[in-house]
Amino acid sequence: MVPVNDPMLLTWIIVGVLAAGAIVTAAVVVGRRRRELTGRTTPELTPDTSVATDEKDADAAPSAPGGAPAPPAPSTLDVPEASSTRLSRLRRRLAGSNNVLAQGLLGLLSRDRIDEQTWEDFEDTLITSDLGVGPTQELVTKLRRELSIDGVTDPQAARATLRRVLVALVDPSFDRSLHITGSDGDPGVVLVVGVNGTGKTTTIGKIARLLVAEDHTVLLGAADTFRAAAADQLQTWGSRVGVETVRGPEGGDPASVAFDAVAKGVDAGVDVVLIDTAGRLHTKTGLMDELGKIKRVIEKRAKVTEVLLVIDATTGQNGLIQARIFSEAVDVTGIVLTKLDGSAKGGIVVQVQRELGVPMKLIGLGEGADDLAPFTAEGFVDGLLGE
Repeated sequence: MVPVNDPMLLTWIIVGVLAAGAIVTAAVVVGRRRRELTGRTTPELTPDTSVATDEKDADAAPSAPGGAPAPPAPSTLDVPEASSTRLSRLRRRLAGSNNVLAQGLLGLLSRDRIDEQTWEDFEDTLITSDLGVGPTQELVTKLRRELSIDGVTDPQAARATLRRVLVALVDPSFDRSLHITGSDGDPGVVLVVGVNGTGKTTTIGKIARLLVAEDHTVLLGAADTFRAAAADQLQTWGSRVGVETVRGPEGGDPASVAFDAVAKGVDAGVDVVLIDTAGRLHTKTGLMDELGKIKRVIEKRAKVTEVLLVIDATTGQNGLIQARIFSEAVDVTGIVLTKLDGSAKGGIVVQVQRELGVPMKLIGLGEGADDLAPFTAEGFVDGLLGE
């Protein structure tokens, strides 16, 4: 037996015990870690996409000329509503509105007896609805004559007579189609004008949606360079339906932006180029002079096929004054009437057509993206009469 008081032996015994302890401890730790790993569900790997997302957004929304970032394009494009369903929906909305003209017409039909006082009240209501003195007298005269000759006493027959006279007054003979076909392979060029506050830029976005729904290719030109948010607003509308917007630096030359947009539309072979314009200018140049210049410059590249004037229906007689001024400057070919709901006075439809000899082509009855539809005399009258 080896004596335990041997210093060398005692040293080796201590070393051996420590080594064995270390081995046992290591084995316990490794085993515990292995059990934790095998008993845990493997998580899904989520790649770090922050850089890729930033790069994608940067590509989708390049900085606009002038340094302001352009709005990002949506990941999913909207599908605009077809024009056929818009017409019936907007007609129902017009029938349910508080429009002064509609109330006056329906009020006449609700009378049990139509006497002289009734006709005077009816005439006053029509004039109040911005129908105008001339058209009002024409409507009342025709309606009185037809009801008297036919001896109409049945409410349904009276309604049919009223409808026929109204449709004739709104004039279904007008060509209300949008002229969006250019010559010699060029795109149609639609110049949209009107004062600020009428919903002009929004209307252009809605027209783009309407054209896309009809399978036309469209390009937008942001020639309202004097209103800071106008180009961004227009580009946002276009991006929702995959339509590109040509824009320039803030405060830049509007005619130059319009020309570039048309030139790009020609090169890209699109069907229609829609040009937004300023409703007021922050320079000494007169607005009408500027609009005339834009039209002249555009036509160095392609012919302007349509000039649409946007009018806010709630402005009444002011809208008619605007129509006269714009028509003298840029040869307006069609009217777009917005906000024809609530307190709007629908008689402006007839009066502005009479004054300018220009047809109402589009009508808007709400703030929704697809609340704009082609105008028809029959649809408008049916809406007023609640049919």
